[in-house]
Amino acid sequence: MTTTPAELVRLTAAQMAAKLRAGEITAVELTQAHLDRIAAVDGTINAFLHVSAEEALETAAEVDKIRAAGGTGAQALHPLAGVPIAVKDLIVTKGQPTTAGSKMLQGWMSPYDATVVEKIRAAKLPILGKTNLDEFAMGSSTEHSAYGPTRNPWDTGRIPGGSGGGSAAAVAAFEAPLALGTDTGGSIRQPGAVTGTVGTKPTYGSVSRYGAIAMASSLDQIGPVARTVEDAALLHELIGGHDPKDSTSLPEEVPAFSEHARNHQLTGLRIGIIKQLQGEGYQAGVLARFQEALEALRSAGAEIVEVDCPSFDYALGAYYLIMPSEASSNLARYDGVRYGTRVLPEEGPLTIERVMGATRAAGFGEEVKRRIILGTYALSAGYYDAYYGSAQKIRTLIQRDFEAAFEQADVLISPTAPTVAFPLGAKLDDPLAMYLNDIATIPANLAGVPGISVPGGLSYDENEQGLPVGIQFLAPAREDARVYHAAGALEKLLQTDAEPLWAQIPELAETAGAASSSVVEGAN
Repeated sequence: MTTTPAELVRLTAAQMAAKLRAGEITAVELTQAHLDRIAAVDGTINAFLHVSAEEALETAAEVDKIRAAGGTGAQALHPLAGVPIAVKDLIVTKGQPTTAGSKMLQGWMSPYDATVVEKIRAAKLPILGKTNLDEFAMGSSTEHSAYGPTRNPWDTGRIPGGSGGGSAAAVAAFEAPLALGTDTGGSIRQPGAVTGTVGTKPTYGSVSRYGAIAMASSLDQIGPVARTVEDAALLHELIGGHDPKDSTSLPEEVPAFSEHARNHQLTGLRIGIIKQLQGEGYQAGVLARFQEALEALRSAGAEIVEVDCPSFDYALGAYYLIMPSEASSNLARYDGVRYGTRVLPEEGPLTIERVMGATRAAGFGEEVKRRIILGTYALSAGYYDAYYGSAQKIRTLIQRDFEAAFEQADVLISPTAPTVAFPLGAKLDDPLAMYLNDIATIPANLAGVPGISVPGGLSYDENEQGLPVGIQFLAPAREDARVYHAAGALEKLLQTDAEPLWAQIPELAETAGAASSSVVEGAN
């Protein structure tokens, strides 16, 4: 039976890989189906800043040629070979522009690949292009991109989360089956929650950060975005592992995460409810889906306990001192001299200081400027101990709270985000309200532990419109397999009539052309 292009893009990555290996479809057919989908709907979604059709089809054709020849070459292909993927535009990719969603890097072409991109290319996954994000990953809604906001496929008047809303929206809109994101305070998991997709933040150091444009180096982590827990696990297996080019990389082998994702046995698993990550500030519909998830897990044999993590109450404040401080240091390199955009002052002498001032004024957006100023202030001589130093002490207390919690539970659980996707523009004028979206995801980054967001159903709080809710699992450092086990089991429990949540995404009206022309032109 022939699979139509519309049906192809709605398969899971694992199903696509199985059909490719069985010879039921070709990699070129699969890649072209996704490119056609991007052309049809991305004018509305704006998930992609750059589409690399020629390179993607070349890679797909190479996979088909190897499979057609058979023998050891076909046997040596990676299980995901031929399955297309999108890459967040914070991860450098040779031959494609990398902008970080900023005018500061408009049209910039990296001379090298990030380690994760090297692994993707070696495994022969066609790279469809680069996805939109909040500028330099600073935001929770993908409204702070210099190239326009990305829209949520569930409701195009709402945000897709951030900073990696482009990757999550591309996967949710069936423009790509897999994507790469980065998670500094929840930028993979929170978009996953509000788009009904799966997003994983690996243990800090278990996936190489080499080639990820740094915002906060002690917090940033590359991770997978997918529609199912198994797909996320398969991608994690590919991109994980030690990298000598990354000084923070852990020297450990990558476990078979996908096997754990398929293990739905919950008897004896201790799941800890985090006392501080529920209740006030969480929408009623989010809490309702959370309670339903807990009951489903309990009924399947899991032991549910409550854990107290008192330092989590201070996590948001600590994060918004540590992250801007590191960002202000990392972004100092964008000076209009070495690379990227250069803007000359309109009047006065042509000095480095004046070029730097004019370049940063024109190249950085308002949110980036806000965080640079905040971070510079926190690091200044008179305030370092009071602000940055105190925040690092809170970070240590949070790590200790996690250690105590994991003595009582194998994994921890909470809602991923306190609300469903909010309307575009609703919080742009209130930075503090925007920052609160990360309240449940930030502790994992401060402690370096792994986390995953899995769809937990729909909330009907606002005008009876069903919008996705995310459920988050956290595990001890280096125990990423546990989050895949728990998330895979919950995913299976919550599927009704064998229909996953992402299959319920509303149909999108087709539009003419993609929304990436300005970036593509800047690269030429």
